[in-house]
Amino acid sequence: MAELLLGNVEENIPDEEINVFLQKYGFPPYDEIQRIEGAGRPAALLRYTHLSDEVLRTLQTRIHNIFWHNRTISAQVVPVREVD
Repeated sequence: MAELLLGNVEENIPDEEINVFLQKYGFPPYDEIQRIEGAGRPAALLRYTHLSDEVLRTLQTRIHNIFWHNRTISAQVVPVREVD
């Protein structure tokens, strides 16, 4: 499983529109999305159950710091977290 954190994504953008945007840049459809509220910089955490971190890192470079919906979004691969 790999996770991608998209930062500075407007809260009112529908999940499906995020999926379409990412697929335009070669991403496969994500398996799950979690919205994260922030003080002026909301984010979306995307989970890909059948994608490795290495592949996601390659794709991430295509969209990091891209201007979309009047904002510059950031894209970061979340390091693997250990579950207790």
